[in-house]
Amino acid sequence: MSDGFLARVAALGQFLVDDPAVPVLARDDDHHLRAVLRATPGETVVVTDGAGAWAIAEVEPSGVRLVTDVTREPAPEPRTLYLAPLKGDRSEWAVIKATELGVAAIVPLLSARVAVRFRADARAKILARWRRLAREASAQSRRVHYPTIGEPVSPHEVPGDVAVADFAGGARWAGISAVAIGPEGGWDDGEWDQDRPRLSLGPTVLRAETAAVAAATLLAFHGADWPWPHGPRDLGNDESSYD
Repeated sequence: MSDGFLARVAALGQFLVDDPAVPVLARDDDHHLRAVLRATPGETVVVTDGAGAWAIAEVEPSGVRLVTDVTREPAPEPRTLYLAPLKGDRSEWAVIKATELGVAAIVPLLSARVAVRFRADARAKILARWRRLAREASAQSRRVHYPTIGEPVSPHEVPGDVAVADFAGGARWAGISAVAIGPEGGWDDGEWDQDRPRLSLGPTVLRAETAAVAAATLLAFHGADWPWPHGPRDLGNDESSYD
């Protein structure tokens, strides 16, 4: 675990700013810092631009003051989750959890059986809410590279190397950087071409939002930027792997 990450964890909170070198909190963030977090002068917070640059700042009676140099973290692996919008707040929950797990991009996927339609004002409101929740989840999890929320796409617009979650899929997640999760009703017949990579999420039937979290976890587990204490990620039943 890096010293920088531990320093961010130790701070009272994290806030998005235009320039971490000259941190100015938005009015709502300043209110949250003082009225909700009840910050007192001298406590520290993280300020970040959401694109990898961050620093530690100290709370003052008015505003915050930079107390460390600005650090620039390298970009994480480009893990992407294509997510069919779900009923109620289930999509929002999935967006939050995928953000916490380090997904770099979340793209609404308008598959044939999707129950939520992105039309006119509803489209803009849903995307705005997903983006706000991703920002909040990034701050909570101390991410300094905030995920992007893409514009909705249909299956035929999804790049050919993106895997599809499928009950009959395989189990080799190594090398996979993007996966598509279907809606409550599953994929429609013929929605994906036969050459599309297909991957299983395990031996049970998962709710769509659980499938999204499982996929985000598997993408992270097989990525190169998550440190694992037991050696290779492709662990089998050999107990020596855990020595």
